[in-house]
Amino acid sequence: MATCCFRACSSLVFSASSSKPEDSISRRRMSCVLLPLQRRSFLMKSSNGHPLNAVSFQDGLSENSPIEDQIGHLSESKHNETTISITVVGASGDLARKKIFPALFALFYEDWLPEHFTVFGYARSKLTDEELRNMISGTLTCRIDKSENCGDKMEQFLQRCFYHSGQYNSEDDFAELDKKLKLKEEGRKPNRLFYLSIPPNVFVDVVRCASRHASSPTGWTRVIVEKPFGRDSDSSAELTRCLKQYLSEDQIFRIDHYLGKELVENLSVLRFSNLVFEPLWSRQYIRNVQLIFSEDFGTEGRGGYFDSYGIIRDIMQNHLLQILALFAMETPVSLDAEDIRNEKVKVLRSMRKLQLDDVVIGQYKGHTKGGKSFPGYTDDPTVPKNSLTPTFAAAALFIDNVRWDGVPFLMKAGKALHTRRAEIRVQFRHVPGNLYKRTFGTDLDKTTNELVIRVQPNEAIYLKINNKIPGLSMRLDRSNLNLLYSSRYPIEIPDAYERLLLDAIEGERRLFIRSDELDAAWAIFTPVLKELDTDKVAPELYPYGSRGPVGAHYLAAKYNVRWGDIGDEN
Repeated sequence: MATCCFRACSSLVFSASSSKPEDSISRRRMSCVLLPLQRRSFLMKSSNGHPLNAVSFQDGLSENSPIEDQIGHLSESKHNETTISITVVGASGDLARKKIFPALFALFYEDWLPEHFTVFGYARSKLTDEELRNMISGTLTCRIDKSENCGDKMEQFLQRCFYHSGQYNSEDDFAELDKKLKLKEEGRKPNRLFYLSIPPNVFVDVVRCASRHASSPTGWTRVIVEKPFGRDSDSSAELTRCLKQYLSEDQIFRIDHYLGKELVENLSVLRFSNLVFEPLWSRQYIRNVQLIFSEDFGTEGRGGYFDSYGIIRDIMQNHLLQILALFAMETPVSLDAEDIRNEKVKVLRSMRKLQLDDVVIGQYKGHTKGGKSFPGYTDDPTVPKNSLTPTFAAAALFIDNVRWDGVPFLMKAGKALHTRRAEIRVQFRHVPGNLYKRTFGTDLDKTTNELVIRVQPNEAIYLKINNKIPGLSMRLDRSNLNLLYSSRYPIEIPDAYERLLLDAIEGERRLFIRSDELDAAWAIFTPVLKELDTDKVAPELYPYGSRGPVGAHYLAAKYNVRWGDIGDEN
């Protein structure tokens, strides 16, 4: 399929088709050309960046032209225009309603979507267009700092939303969808994006039907696939093989929404554009790296799904491992998607396969606190009473390369814990021959410099340093150099789905997962997952709302590490 890279500012600028995005996402956002809003024309560029003959309603007509010529020119102009049709498959589900439709509206509100676009919901539920609009209207919100014309914008967006009911494995139903899409595309060159917000067992059916009967005949067709991408190496490879029967790798956008988080995207900027950090980014100065994910709620409403996967597959193998790869990769040749993904794959292939001795698993149990009772995992009616599925896991991973040899990368992820957070903690080595060690006492860990990148909530970057307390005596204190995003940048941070949807529309693949990247990720975790399943390893129980199993602390101590989030609640 031909591909096309959309570029949008307030006035919507488009690039011509190319097999590869001609610009990185960062250059795109810095170099947008602003055109007058009242004159929405298309600035077309060839793949080498030179402008083609642009066509716009106002440029193409002359007051002195014969009316027949003007009509003919209008017809030709419309035929040369592009439009995008976005189909959300699984439109009646929670993810679509709470995340995908609101993200699309946010892009529309900020004028990031092209002038001509249509959104279709597709699901088995019997709904009308108006019922779909009523369903999603309650989840649409405008930016807190930009709420003007909010109601008008919502109404304009909803009028572009339509619904088609059909089975996920019915080629006839997708053929009917294709007819509706063509009616809305009105003779323009169509580009089509399908978002699969559905269970993985129907991915292939939908892709087969859509590729045969609803793909774009002249423009590009792209498919966003939500995790999980299989349960292990074999099932993941089989899913990839089946998808590639109908799609090329360039058409498949495997989404991990954590890669769209603002602080995760800032990782490479922090490291590669600040001289103070890059020289320190190695085993010579870094003692350990911690990737921590915790939720303060259980599996309420998702027990059936979660029990099939568990916390390692749900969080560690994708979210945390992707962040680790971005953190640890070498400097890429450029900001091009393939250059970045090449470096991530090198990191993943350099990692040791995870061993059972380096894993601790847990499962939350019922707990009463302050007169309120919290249910245990197996109290969920959708979860088997004898389930051994872990809701908590901690692991120690290692990268066997020159930069990171011997540095433990500790992961910790869990549900029903005492707080909600996602963060990266970089603990540096002790100062050799520290002149102030007598002042610090024997616990040198408390004096370690630590860089903390808080992904959520309250996005922040802060560096822990040692400092003298003002006064006549020599008393030292540990202080934070703090960049709190809400104070420094008083704007609402876009949701991760907004960035990733925009990237998919523009053909920017940097934040999506390539098939060989997926293979390398599963190779690290599959052996230990099979061992846990085969040996039926019982998880350590921990109370709902606690810090998790004690075993996680023993695992950290095994590598002379103390979890950085302990005693750092602020």
